[in-house]
Amino acid sequence: MKFFNLNLAYCLTTLLLLITSCESNEEFDDESVEEFIPLIINSEIRVQTNYYDNQGPYEHSFLGKRASGFIEGYESATKFTYFTTNVDLSSSGVWRFSDAKIGTNSRDRKFGSKAARLRGEGYIVMNFDMDNGVKTIRVRHAKYGSDGNSSWRLVASYDSGATWSFVGEPVNTTSTTLNTVSFEVNETRSVRYGVSKTSGGSNRINFDNFEIVTDTTGGGDGGNSGRDSNLTFGNPSNANTSPDNYFVMRPEYTLSYNSSNGTPNWVSWHLNATWIGEESRCNCFMQDTSLPDSFFSPTENDYSGSGFQRGHICPSADRDATAQENANTYFMTNIAPQAIGNNLGPWAAFERYLRSLVDDGNEVHIIAGVAGTGGVGTRGYRDRINNGSINVPDSFWKVALILPNGSNDISRVTTATRMIAVNMPNDQGISFNWRNFRTTVDDIENLTGYDFFENIPDDIEAVLESRVENRLVN
Repeated sequence: MKFFNLNLAYCLTTLLLLITSCESNEEFDDESVEEFIPLIINSEIRVQTNYYDNQGPYEHSFLGKRASGFIEGYESATKFTYFTTNVDLSSSGVWRFSDAKIGTNSRDRKFGSKAARLRGEGYIVMNFDMDNGVKTIRVRHAKYGSDGNSSWRLVASYDSGATWSFVGEPVNTTSTTLNTVSFEVNETRSVRYGVSKTSGGSNRINFDNFEIVTDTTGGGDGGNSGRDSNLTFGNPSNANTSPDNYFVMRPEYTLSYNSSNGTPNWVSWHLNATWIGEESRCNCFMQDTSLPDSFFSPTENDYSGSGFQRGHICPSADRDATAQENANTYFMTNIAPQAIGNNLGPWAAFERYLRSLVDDGNEVHIIAGVAGTGGVGTRGYRDRINNGSINVPDSFWKVALILPNGSNDISRVTTATRMIAVNMPNDQGISFNWRNFRTTVDDIENLTGYDFFENIPDDIEAVLESRVENRLVN
């Protein structure tokens, strides 16, 4: 009987742990041991390796395909164990996971709801080839939970995965923030890539947003600008999974959402001629149901009777090439309470001005958002609306970097590049002339605490962000 009671207690304890794990939305971390199938490494290839203490530059959205590169964020599949198996990731292809899983719990460092997690000498490698070669690979990595430091290597195979080579320098993962390593591989042969953990034992590493860049990815060729990433120049607030700094990426824009305020902190997007068409405004404001259930998510009716308009941050007219792209600007996570005098006045005028620069053969990288609390609408001053759930901003700001159409945008930025910053009061009766609200990027960084254009070399960034753009005409 004593033996039976001990076993019963053990079973009850195990059951309780499993229930607790489910209730806390933490997947059970299977630490079981299986036969490990190592990669066969037979050589090492040296390439330029660059390190970023942030997400680093992106060159396209998540919609890229194999022919033109892709970003794999591990959101499309599930893998709860470390067992060796193939995983079909719909945004890229089939990958081989060994001593690796797709993590979903709060200790996983991730941009969306999932990230790859490796332990031991685990690896994740492509089971498909990039037939036309690869220009650049960017990998975002961080320590899992409170685990210790580890190291890993980029690996490549030229014989359909039979043998592998280390590529670039060894990488040490020492931070709990997702940082970026960029490998300038400039490979023209058919090749497949992956990552392999090389030290750290049982310490685990998270990988997210594994990006393959080809010669046809982003930026276009010659004078023809393609659809670049909406986050080429960096993540201003290091947006992540925090409720008040929540990272949302759509093909049309990227943003940081603030659940406490019910508005975006900032929205970032790329603008060129490929985004502009003749689709009509859909006026289809809608709740963003992609947010976690625990977040406040405004509905299309929450501004009713407030005296403020549902003001776009990324404009509808910047995304009217297709009906779907236009509709996606109407998610309420891209909206903030805006005074009519601001929205239909200088704010709209500046939007039109930037689109006119696109008509003149330029592309524009734009970040815009809100700051402070308290604005004046048609019903007077308000600091919050919708029974206090939505913050009314004190001002709307925008920063824009203008380049002639081309490719490799970061490398083309010089101290002569145009950069415009404006900060407009959220008020009635303000000037319609957007030029009256010009300021410096430094001033807006001081106002918000964000770091704009962090992927520009520091010496160039310092010059551009400290001056007020003072042209009177184009």
